[in-house]
Amino acid sequence: MSRPVTVTISHELGIEEARNRVRDGFGKLKESMTGGMMFKFSEEWTSEDRLSFTARGLGQTITGTIDIFPQHVRIEATLPGLLATIAETVTGKLEKEGKLLLEHK
Repeated sequence: MSRPVTVTISHELGIEEARNRVRDGFGKLKESMTGGMMFKFSEEWTSEDRLSFTARGLGQTITGTIDIFPQHVRIEATLPGLLATIAETVTGKLEKEGKLLLEHK
């Protein structure tokens, strides 16, 4: 059974810098979402501030979006059965990587 997860990460970067960091750092977020398993991602910016993605691997499919706002970024993903069993771990990794990606430098 699939399971939706949502992670919201606050930032103080402004929307343009947050957008740039998501564009440049999506690779690290992908690894967090798959628990290190081999998945092939396809992604598309459906608007200036929304990245839609799909990942396929091991007979499973992950779908989701990343929405960028002036003061936070929201990651929503639907984890398939295999990853749904470790949803809390995936959520924790996404929060950690997202905070590192968006920390003020």
